[in-house]
Amino acid sequence: MSKMSIADAALKLGVSKEAIHNRIRRGSLESLIEDGVKYVLLKQGSASANKQAPRRTNTKVAHEPDSRYYKLLEEQNERLQQKVDKLEGETKSLREQKEQMLVQERVRIEKIYKDKDEQLKNILNAISSKFLLSAPSDELVVESEELVEAEIESEQKPSKEQSSELISLKKYLKDEKYTDKKSKKIKDRVKKVAKKDSRIVTVGKKHYINLNKFDYSDLLH
Repeated sequence: MSKMSIADAALKLGVSKEAIHNRIRRGSLESLIEDGVKYVLLKQGSASANKQAPRRTNTKVAHEPDSRYYKLLEEQNERLQQKVDKLEGETKSLREQKEQMLVQERVRIEKIYKDKDEQLKNILNAISSKFLLSAPSDELVVESEELVEAEIESEQKPSKEQSSELISLKKYLKDEKYTDKKSKKIKDRVKKVAKKDSRIVTVGKKHYINLNKFDYSDLLH
């Protein structure tokens, strides 16, 4: 029977140190302690009966599958990265197409609104012209009253040599520099006869006279 340390016994039997301790606890191996150090007592022939191939011989074999496994993982990672790059490229392309579509849609909408604005302007101009040519109600004329007055009064102030010229009563009184009191009397006088006097043109609340065509001495003096 030979005496050896735990480490030597593990190496001799081809097992781990933990396996030696387990055998000692189970009683399959004898042990003793000298100077605080535990030794294992092995019988002659035990080593050959329990001897196993050293673990080092398996080390190379164990590493070979790991190497192939890591290589496989690297190949899979590379394929996955290629797919990620492809998807990112497709995503970028789709984003650019979306932005282009939004720009085109915005231009189209702006054009539609611009065309609608032009149509609305044409309609309003047509309505205004119709109001000027027809005899609109007081409510409609009030809205276009300033346009009518501006159109009529934009002409040069009528002179005695000119004909068919209209001038607003308000402008005439202002140009002639009548006093406020006299202007009010004249306005009241014209207002009373405006509806039945053919010499007076009434648009809304405005009254127009033609000094070159008619005599208004009965109203203006």
